[in-house]
Amino acid sequence: MTVRIKQLEQFVKDDPDDPFNIYALALEYQKFDIPRALALFEQLVTHHLNYLPTYYQLAKLYEVTGDTDKAILTFEKGRIIAQSIGDYKAMRELKSASSELDQ
Repeated sequence: MTVRIKQLEQFVKDDPDDPFNIYALALEYQKFDIPRALALFEQLVTHHLNYLPTYYQLAKLYEVTGDTDKAILTFEKGRIIAQSIGDYKAMRELKSASSELDQ
């Protein structure tokens, strides 16, 4: 376990309700432990629905693991949430990523 992972895990422990801490930890894990990263990103979309960066990263991980259907669904969920909260830039990015994958 890297020093960075230990530091981020402490941040999550200290403030478990801050989605950024979990997100940052998941980004670190995706470098060498995809199942752990997936679990953390899935935790975020379950408990922090409006944390938009998660949808892109989670969908990309699904794509890497070969689960294209889950990737497309995740991009679409993120797009719908982005639209509902008025984040049109994120909405366009998620729609574009989904369209590229769906071809």
